[in-house]
Amino acid sequence: MRFFHLSDLHLGKRLHEYSLREDQADILEKILEAVRRERPDAVLLSGDLYDKTMPSAESVQLLNLFLEGLAAEHCPVLAIYGNHDSPERTAYGSGLFRKARIYVSPVFDGIVRYVTLEDSFGAVDFYLLPFLKPATVRSFFPDAAIESYTDAVRTVLEATRRTADPTHRKVLLAHQFVTGALRSDSEETVVGGLDNVDASVFEGFDYVALGHIHRPQSTGSERIRYSGSPLKYSFSESEQEKSISLVTLGEQQADGMAAFKVEELPLTPLHELRCLRGSYEELTARSFYAPLNLEDYYRITLTDESDVPGALQRLRTIYHNLMELAYDNRRTRARMALGQQSRVESRTPEELFADFFRGQNGREMNPLEQKMLAQALAEREVDA
Repeated sequence: MRFFHLSDLHLGKRLHEYSLREDQADILEKILEAVRRERPDAVLLSGDLYDKTMPSAESVQLLNLFLEGLAAEHCPVLAIYGNHDSPERTAYGSGLFRKARIYVSPVFDGIVRYVTLEDSFGAVDFYLLPFLKPATVRSFFPDAAIESYTDAVRTVLEATRRTADPTHRKVLLAHQFVTGALRSDSEETVVGGLDNVDASVFEGFDYVALGHIHRPQSTGSERIRYSGSPLKYSFSESEQEKSISLVTLGEQQADGMAAFKVEELPLTPLHELRCLRGSYEELTARSFYAPLNLEDYYRITLTDESDVPGALQRLRTIYHNLMELAYDNRRTRARMALGQQSRVESRTPEELFADFFRGQNGREMNPLEQKMLAQALAEREVDA
């Protein structure tokens, strides 16, 4: 059986206040082209379909068009919700979707649903495990000792294995941070890494299709893999190569595990994310910028010792989509060193999140966003 493994579409994502709708529509169409070319037996979407729990109408329309395109190719779709998704909104209409062979994880109720597909080697059970928090799992397993994310996922999967058919090959869709995975700046993290899950909890699955981390990689085992996001969502990802993970699952071997291999099908974005560094004079020289695609998205770091008046506007006459401008010189390095020296480890979660928000959006939180943050932190204290 051959299937595409994708995750972290983050439809509705904005980067430094730039809308990425055009880029996302383009990459979804390129994925559909790959489906028409490769004819996979299924497409797996491992969470974070949307960037917000309350997606915009444009984001919903984008996902609808993508799913309609997959249905038109008679390609089954298996999807779970991630930490950015609303379980109720993602699962809405799932009964109707099933008629088009689009299978979406329901709101978690203590049971991991699965979908069985067949090939020449027999049955493959695809288990749909949505993003889980310990507090969610405790409510369905009150007698289990659940103190961490690892405990939570292990408890759920142990219950799942007890009813699994040992003659069927098993694929798991999950959306968690597995210990040891390499992160990027665009991923939502829990301070201190308390949200990590040990890879051992996935033992026994022939392939684990992970979402949540945006860099394509295997972690813990070659069978446990992040496909990565189809687009670059931070400048820390500028050197990454985005792709579709094409997984081929063969027959069961003597050890009970299925043979498998993974190929990466490259994805070319509409606009690349590029980081440039140098003096203002260097970066505005025609000989420097002439070979570049000036419609790409840019982060520029100027090394001039003095600020260049009007640099942002002047550079944008050349680099039309300049998203971020920074300086790196003796003055900024001294300021950074002073800031690091004076920073104390007892910074509040509110302050840490405010820094994260400012870096992602280029602005301060408004009063409504501050209120929502306070509510989320209060709920987290209750969950803990």
